[in-house]
Amino acid sequence: MATLPGLADVPRLVPHPTYAPGRTSLLTDRYELTMLQAALADGTADRHCVFEVFTRRLPAGRRYGVLAGTGRVLEALGAFRFEADELEWLGRERVVDERTLAFLADYRFTGSITGYAEGETYFPQSPVLVVEGTFAEAVILETLVLSILNYDSAVAAAASRMTSAAVERPCLEMGARRAHEQAAVAAARAAVIGGFAGSSDLEAGRRYGLPTIGTAAHAFTLLHDDERSAFASQVASLGNDTTLLVDTYDVREGVANAVAAAGTGLGAVRLDSGDLMGLAVEVRRQLDDLGATGTKIVVTSDLDEHAIAALASAPVDTYGVGTSLVTGSGAPTCGMVYKLVAREGSGGLLEPVAKASTLKTSSGGRKVAARRLDGDGRAVEELVVTGDDLALRSWEMPDDARPLHVPLVTDGAVDTRWTGPSGVQAAVRRHAESRAELPRGARRLSAGDPALDTVTLRLR
Repeated sequence: MATLPGLADVPRLVPHPTYAPGRTSLLTDRYELTMLQAALADGTADRHCVFEVFTRRLPAGRRYGVLAGTGRVLEALGAFRFEADELEWLGRERVVDERTLAFLADYRFTGSITGYAEGETYFPQSPVLVVEGTFAEAVILETLVLSILNYDSAVAAAASRMTSAAVERPCLEMGARRAHEQAAVAAARAAVIGGFAGSSDLEAGRRYGLPTIGTAAHAFTLLHDDERSAFASQVASLGNDTTLLVDTYDVREGVANAVAAAGTGLGAVRLDSGDLMGLAVEVRRQLDDLGATGTKIVVTSDLDEHAIAALASAPVDTYGVGTSLVTGSGAPTCGMVYKLVAREGSGGLLEPVAKASTLKTSSGGRKVAARRLDGDGRAVEELVVTGDDLALRSWEMPDDARPLHVPLVTDGAVDTRWTGPSGVQAAVRRHAESRAELPRGARRLSAGDPALDTVTLRLR
């Protein structure tokens, strides 16, 4: 067989025979482990530390964020183990020394994690996750935590804006073909937390108990000799409550063929191109004239929250969203950071520490977070309290405030209420309740400031 020019001497890349994609320990940056090595060497690795996840600002124009991915962080934590093949690779590549490899071989997170409940809305400086333990066991979680929370929260925030724009009309997630295969699963999960009714991704459905949706693409229609035979085949296989895609050829003829194939009990027709507003009006009139008054109209085709809002007056029943959703609708990351805010001092007590770099400051000290509500249960302020540990323990939550932190991991034990399908459902409920208590202007799509101010109270 002929060899392509220039490739004769390129070595073949052979996958490591024991690579296990379920492990999460190497889903990290090299400097996490080199910091660990240096801390083990100088004796600071065992210092008790508090790390905090927060964002300094929301994406431009956004009025609130949505925390998603917490359950996935907890699931990934259970798989954060360094097995023989990972250790062998780290040693062979001289990433860290033998002492560090020995530490990693026995690594188990034994600290504690608290944070906002998944699905909660958040604002700049909200301490959405707090990781507490030794420096050695907490620092190496940074990249894993941020990679999950930044992506999932971006998708959930986009989903929340879309479902706000849709009001009572369901939104369906269809973005698997526009994302990495594992990101597609995460995106489907985050979309449902943000209010979506279901996903086309089967692995997301299996793993997290999400409703799955989907019937046929244009390829199925094109496979057949004509549209009517394609529709008849689909109805025979899936029943007359299926959704028929009517814009492969001529929409008006497609609607007529759909009703002819399924009868007036046809479940829905889908429009995937063209002037969706005008087509929806025409199709609704045609369906009603044919007696298919109960047949719903589903629209897809590169929708985002602004397109959904523009269709508010159209006779549309359901929106299907793909590309814009899985890319965060213009904000593919949340800018969350993982910062050390307190560490054990020479006297054995926790001391606040903070970064003072220009435009990248952090606020030192352990924190307690709450949301203040008015008499109608409407949020008026995000309250973040920090200071000396003893002062924090004696501080009393105001009567008009709702505490935001919940326990997620205690002494290394994960609270499984936040994981798996039940964790997703808890997050769905939390988001619906949290969004409902925000000021009314929070759900507007026009650019504006965060819906709530974050007030920091420093105890002395």
